[in-house]
Amino acid sequence: MPNDIIFTVNNLKVHFDISSPFITRLINGAPKLVLKAVDGLSFRIRRGETFSLVGESGCGKSTVARAVSGLYSVTSGDIIIDGQNLAEVKNKSKITDISRRMQMIFQSPYASLDPRWRVRDIIAEPIRAFGLAKNKEDERSQVEKLLRQVGLSERDGEKFPHEFSGGQRQRISIARALSSRPEFLICDEPTSALDVSVQAQILNLMTELQDELGLTYLFISHDLAVIDHISDWIGVMYLGRVCEITPKAALFSNPLHPYTRLLLETIPDLKGNNKRSPLEGEVPSPITPPSGCTFHPRCPFAKERCKRERPELITLGESQVACHAVEEKRL
Repeated sequence: MPNDIIFTVNNLKVHFDISSPFITRLINGAPKLVLKAVDGLSFRIRRGETFSLVGESGCGKSTVARAVSGLYSVTSGDIIIDGQNLAEVKNKSKITDISRRMQMIFQSPYASLDPRWRVRDIIAEPIRAFGLAKNKEDERSQVEKLLRQVGLSERDGEKFPHEFSGGQRQRISIARALSSRPEFLICDEPTSALDVSVQAQILNLMTELQDELGLTYLFISHDLAVIDHISDWIGVMYLGRVCEITPKAALFSNPLHPYTRLLLETIPDLKGNNKRSPLEGEVPSPITPPSGCTFHPRCPFAKERCKRERPELITLGESQVACHAVEEKRL
């Protein structure tokens, strides 16, 4: 498998102005409020691999997915696919080409499919939008092939979304994402709304499709079991930033960052080990994040430097970690 970088995010920031109207703030003397959903995120993805972002709710994972796909405006930073910075692309034909090559699978298969359209039209929409079919017969043939690829019947194309279960609907969503012949898929918690047994089926399908089609995945999830199943590399997010980037095996065998260690402690232990420490405290507000290392209010290894100075990613072996305690070998 080639190890070239297909996708790079560099110092990505996505901030939302949630202030009251200007006149209201002027009358009340209220300050401007900015929610820093993503605040300086950087990572890279190799072609043909799966890079997963994991973290607690509110850490900014889904915001990253929507910013990368163009659904949210980027405050600053670079999003680069195959050497092209999306922030700098103005040519309409280039934008169209990038849109075709990069598709998204959404979290809820109940909300992401138009209930008024037949499945064949839902899957065919990207084919029509990007002009990928020679004629109606070619379009029909492509739709039938996609249905078979995701484990559905050709006859299912005549049905409406309400006639399918949640797992089947997500298969339709995957078929729609694949219909533009993409190279890169953004998967925003695609199994979180499904039963556990169905989750495994969808993950196995995505792995098979990746091997067959050479796809690259950016996978978003809060479920460590799902992350373990699908990932090659994992980025652990906390309050809008990545605190650790590591190969999957290293995350579970040798986690470096204190937050990663505490996150792993939340996995139920079926052997009855009672020495596990639960992850205490709440994620601080992204409107008024703590100074220095944003994890320091919850970190058992925090020192004065952690409160003053924000840590940057340093390389340790194959992994990267942003932690003063790890850098100073205090763990």
